[in-house]
Amino acid sequence: MQAEPAAVAQRCDWLGVLSRSVGSELEALATEVVSGATFGWLRTPHVGLVMVRGRAGGTGNVFNLGEMTVTRASVQLDDGTVGHGYVQGRDKRQAELAAIIDALLQQQVRHDEIMAKVVEPLRQKAEARRVEKSRKAASTKVDFFTMVRGEDPA
Repeated sequence: MQAEPAAVAQRCDWLGVLSRSVGSELEALATEVVSGATFGWLRTPHVGLVMVRGRAGGTGNVFNLGEMTVTRASVQLDDGTVGHGYVQGRDKRQAELAAIIDALLQQQVRHDEIMAKVVEPLRQKAEARRVEKSRKAASTKVDFFTMVRGEDPA
């Protein structure tokens, strides 16, 4: 059975938020939520490398930019729900929490609660970091201009 496109898009969204979160922030927000969850490991947290690809000018030819460290984990809750967590870096606990949260978010019983307690605060913190980084970058902007010299009567 294939998942609905809206459900897939929603899951992609929360997985993206979890994967880009800061480990300490995820730990602080998720510890209470996952405390009662019982699960088995499908894949214990594992550190590896992925190739990051880019496009010249954002739309041109694809090229290999370099490798990035990623940690991944997969869990299965007692009811059979499977969750996956992929995070940048080597934080095994963050990957574990992301996988458990992913599995719990697929259960309608706790979905809204977890979205409100974990995912939305992480999204807001990420947006605040983005705005701050943008503000700092804008403060270093240099405008180059040329002054118009008078007409040369030659």
